[in-house]
Amino acid sequence: MTDLFWPGDERAGSAMSPTSFLSAMVRVEEAWLAGLVSVGIAPHAAKADLAGLVEPADADRVAAASEAGGNPVIPLVSLLRNRITESNAEAARWLHRGLTSQDVVDTALMLCLREALDGIDTEVTAQVAALVRLADEHRSTVMAGRTLTQHAVPITFGLKAAGWLGGVLDAADAVAGARHALAVQVGGAAGTSAATTEFAREAGLDGPAAVAVALAEGLATTLGLASRPPWHTSRRPVTAVGDALVTATDAWGRIASDVATLGRPEIDELAEPAVAGRGGSSTMPQKQNPVLSVLVRRAAITAPALGATLHTAAALAVDERPDGPWHAEWATLRTLARQAVVAGSQTTELVSGLRVNANRMAETVASAHAALMAEQRSISGEDAEADPTTYLGTADLVIDAALSRARARPGRAP
Repeated sequence: MTDLFWPGDERAGSAMSPTSFLSAMVRVEEAWLAGLVSVGIAPHAAKADLAGLVEPADADRVAAASEAGGNPVIPLVSLLRNRITESNAEAARWLHRGLTSQDVVDTALMLCLREALDGIDTEVTAQVAALVRLADEHRSTVMAGRTLTQHAVPITFGLKAAGWLGGVLDAADAVAGARHALAVQVGGAAGTSAATTEFAREAGLDGPAAVAVALAEGLATTLGLASRPPWHTSRRPVTAVGDALVTATDAWGRIASDVATLGRPEIDELAEPAVAGRGGSSTMPQKQNPVLSVLVRRAAITAPALGATLHTAAALAVDERPDGPWHAEWATLRTLARQAVVAGSQTTELVSGLRVNANRMAETVASAHAALMAEQRSISGEDAEADPTTYLGTADLVIDAALSRARARPGRAP
């Protein structure tokens, strides 16, 4: 995909694309149909390969027909039935039975979000490795610490990188939690699975309600999602993903903001990776704009509002299936997830190739020595020139703690 309104969108690939969503909905329908057969509700002849019935071009057709019913499942089911009736009338008859549109949309969204979270997890792992290296290599690179835009006390660039690392590790934890929250949705018309239970009763199966539950659990297993009771109006699986994505863009935004600030010509302590053709201006030949930082900050600015939309929708999810709040989630999730995947890729490139100007950092420390050591003088009462490297407090311990946390990630030791 490409998006003139969001430069770099192609980095997200197929994540949360219309064709991916279409394919995910078909996967849900096919897995459910197979489940109906496996528990003995539908005849063996009803099992069918539905994936071969649709193609990417069908996304536009389904989208155009979605307005009439307010969601894409209705026209998709109609399309599938039309295409399979001649070759497999039983599959056409049992297709979608026991499900409701929200079951299919929600479960398909979970599949699509998993792909996006997988991509972000890959980026975060690369970021952790790069930041571990920066924190360790520059634990003794003294620079000016700044608070409220002014010189404060000496720190090291290793300490700053360790702070970035902590934020990225928080994001990694949030993403892992969100992946565990991805759950199958099966509840039927009002979350009671009444239709599935009735089908099981008509088929003469023992414990029809238990069969309905087992069918939902089987769908979860087939699709690799968590199993939980119907959550039509309990939207934590959605908000958990939104929160994780915002946590990630927060961490990346902080890094990008520091790089953009410390890369100003009058500071010149950091610089983005040098890439031919990047960072230029349409009119000013001298410019070398920090484009990666700018674009990452863009995502960090927009993500919280998108996350808030998901929480607002969750709070207004009335009755047994909501009228509007549910519908507001789909595009919001698409936008938030794709933009986060893009920002994650850009942040990985940023930290992996970050240029650290240690000499410039040392010059700044020397020129601002009096201000940077003012706190130490106020404590010791001495006016003698103090060495900034002796006033770093617990910097090394903070770095070590961040590195230990990073290296303790299961199977991810940088």
